[in-house]
Amino acid sequence: MSDNSKVTLGKTLRDARIAKGFTLDDLQQATKIQKRYLIAIEDQNFDELPGDFYVRAFIKQYADMVDLDGAELLKQFDSTLPSTQTQEYVDKVNESNPETRSQQRKVDDRYVQLRRTIPVIGIVIVVLVVLVGIWVAAAHNGNSGTEDNVDSSSVSVSGSSTKTSSSSSQSSSSKSSSKKKVAKTATFKKLSSTTSGSTWELKHASSKPKVSLSATSSAWMSVTISGATTWQGTLSTSTSHSLTIPSSATSVTFKFGNAPATKVKIDGKSFNFNSSTSTSSASSSSTTTSSQVQTVTLELK
Repeated sequence: MSDNSKVTLGKTLRDARIAKGFTLDDLQQATKIQKRYLIAIEDQNFDELPGDFYVRAFIKQYADMVDLDGAELLKQFDSTLPSTQTQEYVDKVNESNPETRSQQRKVDDRYVQLRRTIPVIGIVIVVLVVLVGIWVAAAHNGNSGTEDNVDSSSVSVSGSSTKTSSSSSQSSSSKSSSKKKVAKTATFKKLSSTTSGSTWELKHASSKPKVSLSATSSAWMSVTISGATTWQGTLSTSTSHSLTIPSSATSVTFKFGNAPATKVKIDGKSFNFNSSTSTSSASSSSTTTSSQVQTVTLELK
């Protein structure tokens, strides 16, 4: 292991970051890795990271963010990296971290509670099935007795009623279809913008809008609904992510680490947050937001 090989890994990552136009602050915001750890990776000071277990994970996330092949980079410089630790090491890290222990304890409690609840639910379901079976049998016997006493004139009247009901049903279905055809589609209107993001207004969306996220190259992103982060991750050309906005939500905030490569659709309609105007009229004074790292907020109306 030579000093040159150690320098090569850090320099490779640093050069890729600079080529992408990222600062360390940009990378910290996009990857959620602390800036001091990013500096340690570039300087090959792996001892400053929280543990050998995280070294490879942080390097891969850093590499993917700057459009390098993280897996290939780890393989190329495998000999310069600390070896991964056993499960015993991970357990020790968890034992020394009160927050991790607390989270694990909550998971265990939920598991025990679930095991206790499943038998009760099973018994309730069996009872319901038996009751429904008895009710269906009784209803069938009652209908059979009634049908035995029906004369031909009643059958004729029933046939007429069936035709009338069918006609009413078709008319109602036709009206329902007409209403669906005139339903409005989602529209976006830009309210304000800065060099690092923009705020938009979303109108005419469904009660629970469907959001589809995709990317044309490696792109990190996160979704915050009404102040709570519901999802974050890195997408590539072969992956996508979908989620549903609750009807109670008043706003949705997207954070994009590689905005130009990110695609967003809401209720099947493209949300062109990178342009000065969207499918609906935006303010004529708005300017194009071209920053790679962007924060985009949608206010739901």
